[in-house]
Formats: sequence, C-alpha cells, structure tokens
Amino acid sequence: MMTLSLVLLQEHEAAASGGLMSIEINVMFWTLIIFGVLFWLLKRFAFPRILGAVEAREKALEDAIQSAKRDRDEAAKVLAEHRAQLEGARAEAQKLIVEARATAEKVRAELLEKAQQEQQQALERARRDIANERDKAIAELRREAVDLAIAGATKVVEQNLDNDKNRKLVESFLATLTPGSQGGT
Repeated sequence: MMTLSLVLLQEHEAAASGGLMSIEINVMFWTLIIFGVLFWLLKRFAFPRILGAVEAREKALEDAIQSAKRDRDEAAKVLAEHRAQLEGARAEAQKLIVEARATAEKVRAELLEKAQQEQQQALERARRDIANERDKAIAELRREAVDLAIAGATKVVEQNLDNDKNRKLVESFLATLTPGSQGGT
C-alpha cells in the first residue's frame, strides 16, 4: 500500500509541475526570446570570428597542400636531373675507362715494340762487336804466327835473310790463305 501511495504522489507532483509533455506558453516564450538574442549575439560577434578562423585554417591547409605538391614536383624534377647526371657521369666514367685501357694498350704495344727494337739493336751491336773482336783476334793471331814463324825461321836460317823481308814474305803468304783453309787457326 505504501508503494501505491508513493506512485500516486509522484504522478500528482509531475502533473502539477507540468512534466515533460506539458506545454507552458510562458516558459516557451522566454526560451525563444533568450535563444533569439543569444543566436543574434553569436551571429553578430562569435560566428564571423569562428568562420574567419576556420576559413583561414582551411586556406592555410590548401596553401600547405599546394606547397607540398610544388615541392614534390620540384623534388621529382631534381631527382630526375640527378639521375640523368649520374647516368651521364657513369657513361663518362665508362668512356674514360675504355680510353684509358686503349691508351694503356697502345703504350704497352709501343713499349714492347721499342724494347724489341732495342733488343735487336743490342743484338746487332753485339754481333758487330764480336765480328770486330774476332777480326782483331785473327789479325793478332796472324801477327803472332808471323812473329813465331819468323822467329823459327830465323833460328833455322840463323840470320841469313833480312828480318823485314821475312816479315813481308810471311804476311803475303798468310794473306793468300782463306780463313777456312787454315786448318785449325
């Protein structure tokens, strides 16, 4: 019973205070007036500043986006230029390497040819020197042979002929001999 009386009491108070569904013209009128004045004040003073700040922020964002696009495009262009320069540098380096190899090969061939020429010249010089030394040795041998022959003949003849005549005689004899017909000399 007590709960029933509490529920009835609460319903009566709700009906007396107007409740959620009751319409009171007086409260509604003042609510609309306050809302209108507040809306006008906000529209007059607050909304322009808020909208200005929003538009400024929007413009700043658009500018930042445009700037980022320009920077990205410029960076892509610079990257393409750097890649082209890098490829050019690589091509130039390859060209220099090929030229250096060709030059090195040419220098190597020239040095090899020069060394062969010098070797040939040294060989020819050595052959000439050997031939000259051989000729000198043969001439020296002939002189010694003449001297020995004259000394031997002088002992045999015991000074009956003139020394100059004997020398001329032996030299003319040796001159008539060919190098191959001398036997062991």
